[in-house]
Amino acid sequence: MAEQPMETTLRTALWWQFGAAIDVLKNALVACPASLWKERLWSAPSDHSLPPWLPPEFAHFWYIVYHTLFWLDLYLSGSREEDFAPPAPFIWTEGNPAVSPERPYTKEELLVYLVQIRQKCQTTIADLSDEKAHQQVDYPWTEGKLVSYLELLLYTMRHVQEHAAQLSLFLGQHGIPDEALDSVARAKDAPSI
Repeated sequence: MAEQPMETTLRTALWWQFGAAIDVLKNALVACPASLWKERLWSAPSDHSLPPWLPPEFAHFWYIVYHTLFWLDLYLSGSREEDFAPPAPFIWTEGNPAVSPERPYTKEELLVYLVQIRQKCQTTIADLSDEKAHQQVDYPWTEGKLVSYLELLLYTMRHVQEHAAQLSLFLGQHGIPDEALDSVARAKDAPSI
């Protein structure tokens, strides 16, 4: 029996908002000048509130963009962490603080990744079935409690928005004009549902 698509209104609303979160991230990525690309968003390199498994670059603008896209890609896939690998030139860095990218990723590399992942998100939501939405997943942050794939999508949307807001605030504090960092009420394109 073929999977039945999830109710259209729910998938449409999910895309409008998830796409908007990704568009806010894109606005910050595009607006970031070269002079701020490798800057830290906070100054305490030994901030003890951060998990020890994060790489030293974690506070840098470019790395926060990568971190956000990496987890968006992984969670959209629904894969277990150990079964996932990002596309080249990106590497898995967050599970091992001894592993760092050989160089900061460029704005162009991350913009290409963002466009690819945005399309993956739109397709994932367009194809979302009730069965897939109810599928149980387990990640370390769930602390051994299974969550539905739909909840994973909502968690991921919040994660994207959290970092998009963080990056936008940083840029605003460094004189980037508000119009470059406009809030996005809905995704810039209609859902393909």
